Amino acid sequence: MPSGHPQQDTAQARPTGPRPLAPIPFDVEAVFPELTGTAREVTLLYPRAGRPGPGDSSIGGPLLWPADDPWPMCAEPDHYKPLSAPVGPEPVAMVPVVQLYARDVPGLVFPAGTDLLQILWCPLVHETAPYAADPRLHWRSAASTAAGATVGEPPYPHTAEEEFLPRPCTVSPTPAVEYPNWDMPEGLGELLDARFEALREERGFGFHDVATTQQSKVGGYPGWTQPPAWPDCAGCGTRMEHLLSVTATEPESGRWLPLDDRYPGREGAATPSWKAEADPAALDGFGHGMELGDFGGTYFFVCRGCPDTPYAHRYDC
Repeated sequence: MPSGHPQQDTAQARPTGPRPLAPIPFDVEAVFPELTGTAREVTLLYPRAGRPGPGDSSIGGPLLWPADDPWPMCAEPDHYKPLSAPVGPEPVAMVPVVQLYARDVPGLVFPAGTDLLQILWCPLVHETAPYAADPRLHWRSAASTAAGATVGEPPYPHTAEEEFLPRPCTVSPTPAVEYPNWDMPEGLGELLDARFEALREERGFGFHDVATTQQSKVGGYPGWTQPPAWPDCAGCGTRMEHLLSVTATEPESGRWLPLDDRYPGREGAATPSWKAEADPAALDGFGHGMELGDFGGTYFFVCRGCPDTPYAHRYDC
C-alpha cells in the first residue's frame, strides 16, 4: 500500500528476530524491594523502515486481507485535519498500523482459533474520546485468510494527517522484562524518587533509563507519556489488559538501544554503554515515522474474560 513515507530498498523483508540488548546492570528487586512483584514480560518491536509483505509481521506494512471482508472505511462525522475544516462526506480509507503473526511474537496470547492480529485506523484526528485515530482490531486465522486473500492494492485515503500515516516497517520482536513507570502503585514513585536520584548520581544512569520502556511493544506496561488512563471493559466492568503500545519514541541510546545498532566506531561499543548512540548510518531507518501529536502514543487494551475479546484504546501526546 502506498504511504506518505519513502520505502527503503536495503531493509529486510522478514522480521530479523530478537535484537541483542544490554543486560540490566543491577538487581531491581534487591535494590528496590518495594518493586517486588511488579516486573512484567514485554516484547519490544523495534520497527525499522523496510518493505514487509502481507506474510510478514510489520508496522505500517501491507495486510493479509480476506477478499470477502470489505476494506474498512471511516465515515465518522467528526474526523478532521487539524487547522482545517471537517472532512466529508466521503468516507476515508483506513490505513494498516500493526500486523503480528503468532509465530513471531510468542508472548502474545491469541484468542482460540486465531494466530494473526491486525490493527488499522483512520489517518485523521477525531474529537470524540479517546481522541485521535479511530482504530479497528481484527483477530484472524492466517491459514484461512491466506486461502481467500485479496490481491491488489487496498483503497488509499483521499486525505490524511501525516502523523497518523506509518511508513512500512519490519519488526524484530525482542522479549525483555520491565518495571512500572507511570503505573507504579500509588505513592510509591514519590517514596522512591530520592533513591532513584541517588542511583543516577552513583552509577550515571537512572532506574527509568534501564528498567522501564517507552517504545512500541506488546504486553508489559503501556508506554504512557501522560498519567495513566486505563479503560474498564464495557461488558464486565473490569480493568482491561494492556495488549500493545504504538509510540512515537524509539531508543537512540541507552540500555534499550540494541547492541547491533550502536555506532561501530565508539570505544567500548562491544560492551554495554548507557550513553552509546545509534549508528548514524542506521538512524534514518528507526521507527514508523509518526509523531502521534507531540511524540505520544496509542495504547490498545483487551478484555479476555468477555466473549469476542472486546478492545479499547487510549491516546496521549
